[in-house]
Amino acid sequence: MSDNARLMSSNLHPLPASAASSRPAPSSHVPLSAVTRGGEVESVHAGSIAVVDRHGRLLYSAGDAQTLTFTRSALKPLQALPFVAGGGVERFGYSQPQVALLCASHSGEPRHVDAVADMLARAGNSAEDLQCGTHVPGHFELRGEHPPPPPWSPLAHNCSGKHSGMLAYCVQCGHGKHDYLAFEHPLQLAIRRAVARFTAVPEDQLVSGVDGCSAPNYAVPLSRLALAFARLATADVDPDYGQAPRTLAEAMIAHPEMVSGERRNDLALMRAGRGDWVTKVGAEGVQAIGIRSRGWGIAIKVADGNARGLHPATVAVLDQLELLDEAATASLAEWARRPVRNYRGTVTGDIRPTVVLDKAPG
Repeated sequence: MSDNARLMSSNLHPLPASAASSRPAPSSHVPLSAVTRGGEVESVHAGSIAVVDRHGRLLYSAGDAQTLTFTRSALKPLQALPFVAGGGVERFGYSQPQVALLCASHSGEPRHVDAVADMLARAGNSAEDLQCGTHVPGHFELRGEHPPPPPWSPLAHNCSGKHSGMLAYCVQCGHGKHDYLAFEHPLQLAIRRAVARFTAVPEDQLVSGVDGCSAPNYAVPLSRLALAFARLATADVDPDYGQAPRTLAEAMIAHPEMVSGERRNDLALMRAGRGDWVTKVGAEGVQAIGIRSRGWGIAIKVADGNARGLHPATVAVLDQLELLDEAATASLAEWARRPVRNYRGTVTGDIRPTVVLDKAPG
């Protein structure tokens, strides 16, 4: 089926040709969160929000629901679709926690590193094949610990699970792996098709860039990122990708500790959702959420890219959509309104949500 046919079948319309190159004016964003000091607002984080159903109909929004947004790590479940749909999980015997790692921005905890090493070995690859680079394993900062000096292993890179799946796809399909991150590599072409399919943005209108891990990444209107997660959350058998979306969503929901890690927001969100929410954060203030029970997708972008403004807004959006019961509210309390402390540990203010969702006309 062509891209335009898929768009028609989803009651969507192709983007105008200018959409790929246009940028919204900063004033189109609205305040999402505020930082206070001494009871007064010191800083404001602006951004936009889109809430859509699985057909792409806009239900609620704040700011500019069509703002062009690099998906960053929120793209990872879509990047894993070709590998899973092609039978890679079964061929290499990946466990469900390892399937979750395909979509992860993990913290480099020992369980993450060990599972990635096993994924590589099962496909005949090694850590030396990873082209994601290295960084300080995230769990040290989260625990308030000093990290060891470099060098750090690429196995502990937050994207190593995604890259292990990419390398396994190359083995699975007989493709060369030395250039697996090249935009025109067969792997990346397959990923681009999956992104176009689930976001309903034609391939030639996807705005491309290079992610922090050196893999290709794509910018789409915020509402189309929300659509991708509505489809990810609700797909039973997809006409193009079979049970792969469901396999990935169920793995993420069952093992959020592998998608992120302790003290991380995706772990907190999916635990609070108790099987109903599939979530993925992205760098530069991006959050995507699929709500299975309602067939909804939510996408949030903080304009200045600061994650401290993202998390309170995310909880506020879930609350305004009446998705939080008493247990979920309690479990997400530390993310909903976060204290600001100085270097002595004294609380000097807080980060609080200011976002107000508007219901779409009709």
